[in-house]
Amino acid sequence: MSEISESIARGLQEMLGHAQGKIELRTHYVAAKPPKEYTADEIKGIRSRLNMSQGFFAEIIGVSKKTVESWEYGRGKPSGAAARVLSIAEIDPDALKRYGFAEW
Repeated sequence: MSEISESIARGLQEMLGHAQGKIELRTHYVAAKPPKEYTADEIKGIRSRLNMSQGFFAEIIGVSKKTVESWEYGRGKPSGAAARVLSIAEIDPDALKRYGFAEW
């Protein structure tokens, strides 16, 4: 049996033992924060601070230019996934480059 197979088998045995009350495992509870809801001005501010056109910003976020226009005019709201990318851009703009979203 390979090392990976053995590790999986051990993990399954531990899980079964825990479910049966035979062993106690450390448990960590994690709660994800909901994505931030951005206003039109906040989105435009993030894009402006990054010094990006709407078209390039749209490419980075993974949406169309029309979608970014819609957000910035308050006609639409970013989806959860897009809001997460906006949060990354807001908190750590260099992460967009570091994680390969863009090169500039």
